[in-house]
Amino acid sequence: MWICGLFFAKLLLAAAPPEVLLWPDGAPGSEGQTAAEVTLPAREDGLRRIASIHKPSITAHLPAKDKATGAAVLILPGGGHRYLSIDNEGHDIARWLAERGVAGLVVKYRVAREDGSPYRVEEHAVADAVRAVRVARARAKEWGLDPERIGMMGLSAGGQLVFHAATRESAGNADSKDSVERESSRPAFAAYVYSGSPLAETEIPKDVPPAFLCVASDDKGPAKNALDIYQKLRDAGGSVELHAFAHGGHGFGMKDRPLPITSWIVRFHEWMADQGFLKAGTTP
Repeated sequence: MWICGLFFAKLLLAAAPPEVLLWPDGAPGSEGQTAAEVTLPAREDGLRRIASIHKPSITAHLPAKDKATGAAVLILPGGGHRYLSIDNEGHDIARWLAERGVAGLVVKYRVAREDGSPYRVEEHAVADAVRAVRVARARAKEWGLDPERIGMMGLSAGGQLVFHAATRESAGNADSKDSVERESSRPAFAAYVYSGSPLAETEIPKDVPPAFLCVASDDKGPAKNALDIYQKLRDAGGSVELHAFAHGGHGFGMKDRPLPITSWIVRFHEWMADQGFLKAGTTP
């Protein structure tokens, strides 16, 4: 039995998508950080949480070629900038999307509020989010993606980083020796799932990407954030859709519970189709 278990463990490991480092030569600001990534002790919910992230990366869950739509979603898990809920708010979402022809790209970003962290949200975590969009576009041909249909999804703290990427200056540096830095960092669309509040006041550009928002009304802080983000994007002339479910609390992610909010991911996929992101050449 032990041998069989070891065999299947190795099989699953071999089948896991590889991580692609955002900065192969080391992330700016992580110089000298050599501590290994850690999996935190399990809580009652049994969800896996990781911390001590010094090598930010993307794990690409790519759909089968016969299902691929060319669309992709960069997924930034939450965790209050103390850890990342990497499965419930990352890989589980990515696999669900990949099964339906959408590449799910899970982003590991540096967490700034972990005890002893040398990082700052506005500097290092934001840099990881912006770089992730550029890396995805740079690898679009390799991964079978349409560069114009690469969006972002941020859950809880991850939503703060998505808001930054979606609303700030995005043009790449045409003179950079790093080809990744020549790519635009603004996503084609943005999804905010029980998002944290924006990191700072910012002027919303008129070409702000279409947005999907989802929250539980009994999740008081994020419910208010969702209304604020909705109004800001709408006032700027952006296309925005908000789903506010009565019950669900915070951090529901891909938890399977007998609640209507469990279908939020279906609503998001329907929204992608309605916006034209599941078919080449039909984006707004």
